Amino acid sequence: MSTILAPRTLVSAACSVAFALSAGSAMAQTKPLKIGIVTFMSGAAAGPFGVPAKNAAELTAEQLNAGKVPAPYATKGFGGAQLELVYIDEAGATSKQVSEYRNLINQGVDFVVGYTSSGNCLAIAPVAEQLGKLTAFFDCGTPRVFEDASYKYVFRPVPHATMDNVGAARYVAEFKKDLKTYAGINQNYAWGQDAWADFEGTLKVLKPTAEAKASQMPKLGAGQYNAEISSLLAAKPDVLHSSFWGGDLEGLVVQAGPRNLFKRSVTVLTAGETATHGKVRLPDGVILGARGPYGVFAPQSAINTWLRASYQAKFSADPSYPSYKMTQALLGLKSAYEKALQANGGKAPSTDQVVAAFEGLTFTGPGGEVKMALGKGHQAVQGTAFGVVKNVGGKITMTNVKRYAPEDVNPPEGVKSIDWIKGGLKK
Repeated sequence: MSTILAPRTLVSAACSVAFALSAGSAMAQTKPLKIGIVTFMSGAAAGPFGVPAKNAAELTAEQLNAGKVPAPYATKGFGGAQLELVYIDEAGATSKQVSEYRNLINQGVDFVVGYTSSGNCLAIAPVAEQLGKLTAFFDCGTPRVFEDASYKYVFRPVPHATMDNVGAARYVAEFKKDLKTYAGINQNYAWGQDAWADFEGTLKVLKPTAEAKASQMPKLGAGQYNAEISSLLAAKPDVLHSSFWGGDLEGLVVQAGPRNLFKRSVTVLTAGETATHGKVRLPDGVILGARGPYGVFAPQSAINTWLRASYQAKFSADPSYPSYKMTQALLGLKSAYEKALQANGGKAPSTDQVVAAFEGLTFTGPGGEVKMALGKGHQAVQGTAFGVVKNVGGKITMTNVKRYAPEDVNPPEGVKSIDWIKGGLKK
């Protein structure tokens, strides 16, 4: 795996900030900063998503407070201010999440980092804007957040899902040159609808003669997919696409396995990396993504090494991609805060000053370089990777790994994803 390094100017700037923040007490912050962390702590999504994300938040805050994260994050806390985390369970209806978000703000949190569900992000974003609270979405993928609206206080320092599905279609088109038919099974809400539209749209550009045979859209959390599996078996597509995640993904794998669905159709799971960490066994030949350069696809770097080693030591498990994305969101917030702190002469910056520092920011995460390049500087872009599952000695390994540059899988600034795809994926 190749090493991805931040540009020299970025590293130098970050080191300058770190030196300035540690040079004297004038730059030190004494009041703790409270960060609301929202992720699934109960329900089917807790095991594969919520728990790894919560673990990463706990670990990252703990290590930042102790000054144990590698450069350019070696200063303690955020500019010397210790971090205090307040946890909220994301399980439950969207209306509940809006109420819980308001409760978090009433508790006096300085920032909010959270949300896995795209539906929750779409609901929370306008509330965050109304309340003027800097909120960083760490996982939800729908591109609609910043393509259908504009926000000052909302950021997403991780890529959106267009990257996942354009990358998946590019991978399929390259490695399945004789592709004639394809189908999909995706959850029937913003996330699944967008995922299928982007995947199908990209294949229409790359493989215009290939035919979409079926699109199954069960409701989120349906749990049982025997009818959909029967329909897909009857359709006999060459390739099957799914953006299933959490308990739905595990349920699909368990139910499809005995019926050989994944063997009869080459299956691409854009969010499938989490399934490699649990008890569910993925068969050989499944094409896997990690929603970015995370987990097994993460580049070699000091921050990646730190995260994997520290997470393994604390939790006796490897971090999955939700862990990577939570840590990346917190490191992005730290970068913005300390940039604002330095610009403010070492005095605690206001929310608006941190917002200004966050816009258009470039920083380094455990998945490599991150650029806040879309959504008027509020939406991150990165490259991505896909590979093929191979079970070796009881462990899942990845073969035929292919990496895609950010410009290959993300639209230009100011262009909606669906329009970019329909326009031929022009850079």
